[in-house]
Amino acid sequence: MTPPAAPADAAAKPAARDPWDLPDVSALVIGVLGGTGDQGRGLAYRFARAGHKVIIGSRAEERAQAAAAELGLGVEGADNAECARRSDAVIVAVPWEGHAKTLQALREELAGKLVIDCVNPLGFDKKGAYALKPEEGSAAEQAAALLPESRVTAAFHHLSAVLLQDPEVAEIDTDVMVLGERRADTDLVQALTARIPGMRGVFAGRLRNAHQVESLVANLISVNRRYKAHAGLRVTDV
Repeated sequence: MTPPAAPADAAAKPAARDPWDLPDVSALVIGVLGGTGDQGRGLAYRFARAGHKVIIGSRAEERAQAAAAELGLGVEGADNAECARRSDAVIVAVPWEGHAKTLQALREELAGKLVIDCVNPLGFDKKGAYALKPEEGSAAEQAAALLPESRVTAAFHHLSAVLLQDPEVAEIDTDVMVLGERRADTDLVQALTARIPGMRGVFAGRLRNAHQVESLVANLISVNRRYKAHAGLRVTDV
């Protein structure tokens, strides 16, 4: 007996994409706004060490150039606007207090760019670190509101600046939660994450889920203080 034919719509359904089939990002130029701070400098170092062209941005060009000279590896320093213009992917690693003002000033330069926001809105008191909730919901959502012509994603929140900057640390054993509105953009960020040995980017939802990812840093600070550690995250079963 001849088996019945499959419905036309089932036959036309494309095969599911492998979530770990990620694009080649080795040629992307990476800019780091806030690259003179600990986290920004650490990310700049790691991507330069992985072979990327990296440009550190700062409000003061001379500070960016000084930080770039200290890192070596071909890293360049520029003011924030020049950094944004010359980069394919731009990591936002500025202090929360200057987040909105920095991005407002760079709306034109960041238009069309892949923007990776890693800012954690936190407060500190005698009890330690605690999460702040921006009016927009999160730092990443604030970035998306201020940069409507950019491709805003969120990632790199839970990384130890100490480990990032330590040249003796060859691999950083951690996963990176990646959030964004378009799969093509989050795939790029996941692929960039994988350029750093030991790291893996894991898709963690749309930007509306960024608040809890940013807030978790307050918990990690508590872990690190209690256990004298540089804790990261691993997602199991994926």
